[in-house]
Amino acid sequence: MVKFLIIRFSSIGDIVLTSPVARCLKNQLEEARIHYLVKQKFGALVSANPFIDKVHLFENDLDKTIKELKSENFDYIIDLHNNMRSSLVKLRIRAIPFSFHKQNFNKWLLVHLKINRLPGISIVDRYLDPLKSFGVVNDGKGLDFFIPKKDIVNTVSFPVTFRKGFIVFAIGANHVTKRMPVEKIIGLIKNINLPVILLGDENDKIQGDKIVSAAGNNVLNACGLYNINQSASIVKQSKVVISHDTGLMHIAAAFGKKIISIWGNTVPEFGMYPYQPDPDSRIIQVENLKCRPCSKLGFKKCPKKHFRCMNDINTEQVARLVRELFQKDVESREKNTLI
Repeated sequence: MVKFLIIRFSSIGDIVLTSPVARCLKNQLEEARIHYLVKQKFGALVSANPFIDKVHLFENDLDKTIKELKSENFDYIIDLHNNMRSSLVKLRIRAIPFSFHKQNFNKWLLVHLKINRLPGISIVDRYLDPLKSFGVVNDGKGLDFFIPKKDIVNTVSFPVTFRKGFIVFAIGANHVTKRMPVEKIIGLIKNINLPVILLGDENDKIQGDKIVSAAGNNVLNACGLYNINQSASIVKQSKVVISHDTGLMHIAAAFGKKIISIWGNTVPEFGMYPYQPDPDSRIIQVENLKCRPCSKLGFKKCPKKHFRCMNDINTEQVARLVRELFQKDVESREKNTLI
């Protein structure tokens, strides 16, 4: 038996993007035992993963967590967070450590000097890179996301118009400059003119209410009503997903959904674009905007005050694309039913 500890404390998208690491290790190394260290608030993201043998939850007491980890006698640590906290874990646990390259300097070059020296590959491939030492390779099966049975949402409870198919719009993001302004979202949804479910956390509920109030009865505000696994269940049952650069975008990719990802201050070149989604998926961004990217994360407001990265998005074009992909999904399902 060989015991591995994978470390990724946060956040939603990053944790989902590490899922191929656990799967490839488990499937390609005989007698591999896979443990995963994550912040307690994100434990639900990996709790149902059959490729992970044990989940360790970190809350506030690192000494307590390290004591628990020491008793496991790990052979190897795969550090996919590579920060000060994970470095302390590696330092104090007697196991051979491997870490992924965060590319922070190259990200700084792109943000501040607009010089792109990033490797041009998904962060998934960078997460998998340390596994080459064990002869483990990318199996090409994309991302995983497993929903516990108790969190599967029955859409029969939705209004009748939603039961024939709906679009998910993940309106949230940790930073304002990653999100479309509410007015733009309202205009986009009006142009789509199909059933739309808004997903996000409790912090997105007020904006969701504004959107529903202005966009009409064809919109449901589910922000803050469901936990992350339940939200994932709704995403899985949708026909098209519209999302900002955020965690639900990566969950949608894990289900192979048709994704319209809308990018503001961040750029796909950072390597965090949807990984192996449905081939019809599209990335929407304002090209050749000199101030992009203005940050590798985001801000509370546009540093240039014009917010052109979102304000210049052509919502009529996006709406047309969404309608086309929705209809394509409907036709595909009808064809499969006939077969």
